[in-house]
Amino acid sequence: MWNNFWFMIFPYIALAIFIVGHIWRYRADQYGWTTRTSQTLEKKWLQWGSPLFHFGALFAILGHVGGLLIPQSWTRALGISDHLYHTIAVAAGTVAGVVLCAGLIILLIRRFAYSDRVKVVTTKWDYVLYIVLTAEIFVGMWQTVAINVFGEGYEYRGTISVWFRQLFILQPDVSLMAGAPMWYQLHAILACVLLAIWPFTRLVHVWSIPVAYLARPYVVYRRRYAVDKPTPREREGARSSR
Repeated sequence: MWNNFWFMIFPYIALAIFIVGHIWRYRADQYGWTTRTSQTLEKKWLQWGSPLFHFGALFAILGHVGGLLIPQSWTRALGISDHLYHTIAVAAGTVAGVVLCAGLIILLIRRFAYSDRVKVVTTKWDYVLYIVLTAEIFVGMWQTVAINVFGEGYEYRGTISVWFRQLFILQPDVSLMAGAPMWYQLHAILACVLLAIWPFTRLVHVWSIPVAYLARPYVVYRRRYAVDKPTPREREGARSSR
């Protein structure tokens, strides 16, 4: 019963909240559609933690997309053995995870221990976000390092990846997840929780990438200090009026 809820019903509930929540947030809180940056309050820790976290998260997401969406038969058809794929995936995932964890730890210390000014502007949704993110990253690192590096390993592409792709055709086979290790099940559940709270947190800023700048014919630059200098036409007019 619980497996049916967590791996057949809950993913669609999370997706519905994700879509409807973004629509509501955009209509009701456009001014809050930002990262709520605290850069002006503290920069030293942010300049290290933010790049590490974002680059680590980017490569971790790309790894998950490749592992979940690319069928095992495709990599075999390209001549990539399961062992080679597993070795590359574990090595790349470990590096990305270490970078991601380093960035997260720096940001956690900065927000909750180092800077009182940053802590003051921390919202309730920030606490929820950091708790879920920390749990999700910890579980992901545990299954990567403890299970796949130092443990016996687990071939998720024949079970979890298949279940994930089946979600898109509305026919998820719950038995594929029911037989997976607990850490993988928990990782999937936390991912759905993160998806559900996404619209109500600072994560909405990822949809505000300034892509429009790529199509602009020019970019206006401003001087750091205002300087009132006459233009050549104004200088010429001043000479003629003398």
